Amino acid sequence: QVQLVESGGGLVQAGGSLRLSCAASGRTFSSGRMGWFRQAPGKEREFVAAIRRSGGNTYYKDSVAGRFTISRDNAKNTVYLQMNSLRPEDTAVYYCAATGNVGPYDYWGQGTQVTVSS
Repeated sequence: QVQLVESGGGLVQAGGSLRLSCAASGRTFSSGRMGWFRQAPGKEREFVAAIRRSGGNTYYKDSVAGRFTISRDNAKNTVYLQMNSLRPEDTAVYYCAATGNVGPYDYWGQGTQVTVSS
């Protein structure tokens, strides 16, 4: 099993920045992906960003590309989401997720609230 614990959420004004962290523990994988998803009130959970464990390729939702950056620190087994130029529409609960070496996102954190005020 993999345990994921997010931190770093909070309240910020539009145009501000936050950095989310996701600390992973338990079983480790050499490939597959780590990702961030979000869910706003009344909406479905949506993909935000992902990074491959091997090679470090990154992927972003179109509306956050250029504003958000996903990165990883393998020594700390931690993934980060740096969020800049935040907008009110970025308000959501942000979830960290992980795949195994292949397959879907099987492991999820408990979520951290991000609120952007206008």
